[in-house]
Amino acid sequence: MPTAAAPAPVRLLDAEHVAELTTIATELLDIHGLATSPALLADLPRVRTRLSAGLHRVLRPVDTADGLFVLRGLTVEDADLGATPGHWSTVGDAGARWDVVLLLVSTLMGTPIAWDGQQDGRFVHNIVPSPGHETVQTGASSSVLLTPHTEDAFHPGRAHLLLLCCMRNHDAVATTAASIRLARLSAQDRAHLARPVAPILPDDAYEQAQRFGGRPEPVPTLFEADGGPTLRYDPAYTPLDAADDAWREAYGRLGEELARVSVAVSLRPGDVLVVDNDLVVHGRVPFAARYDGTDRWLKRASVRVPGRRTRPEAERSEHGYGQAALEAWAL
Repeated sequence: MPTAAAPAPVRLLDAEHVAELTTIATELLDIHGLATSPALLADLPRVRTRLSAGLHRVLRPVDTADGLFVLRGLTVEDADLGATPGHWSTVGDAGARWDVVLLLVSTLMGTPIAWDGQQDGRFVHNIVPSPGHETVQTGASSSVLLTPHTEDAFHPGRAHLLLLCCMRNHDAVATTAASIRLARLSAQDRAHLARPVAPILPDDAYEQAQRFGGRPEPVPTLFEADGGPTLRYDPAYTPLDAADDAWREAYGRLGEELARVSVAVSLRPGDVLVVDNDLVVHGRVPFAARYDGTDRWLKRASVRVPGRRTRPEAERSEHGYGQAALEAWAL
């Protein structure tokens, strides 16, 4: 469980920045009709040039060892949202303006991506508790700890940045986060974890990938990049049986260190948690879902940063379990 040793860094959007984002989001919806429109996605690079230098500065990359920040200043009116859906597939266009706002924020940071095998290829995912999924290790769970993990750790094309925008969180359910840059590991443990010993398997949100016929590929857990270590970590989907004792012990100590430096972030409606997916593992504390329309509801976007060098070159040859990442303006 998180120690909440220090609060998460906060970046504030002023009223002018909020007006920019919400006005342009409304314009895009008026022109293109749906937040999922390929034409709207293709329009994002053009619209990016209209956003102010001040907004670009606020939305600069994550720049501390914490590996995250909370973007605060947007306001979500609970009464305007409608009920929290019971499954991502029933959301429809609820909160569509916030989908576009999140896409605009993502576009200032890099290139929004989606997956052909997750949530019908949507570029903004809806994260809600779903009946029958209470104990699985995906965002649809509720009654169990969502184990800290790298987002889409099984795939070499995973996001560099993860954005979680809070629509509703009446119960102050906390997202957990822990940075490898704050962890203390011996040189020997780092050396063990830099070896490609165990694979990371696709999680339960990727049914197609789980049926992939290719052989699972062992991958390194740690990698030394410019500025310090980065990690690729998902213990819930990492088979440890075939690993040697020294590697398993080092992996266990990594988990203990990540727990030690973990913080708990209770997002308010309108908050956007920005996580560096190369530095930070994230999860969620357990909660009791009511399924009465008032449960926690987040929107999630994934971003690649072109030219970033935070991962081993060997990742380029991985099969990715047959999953293809889609780029917003390449459709």
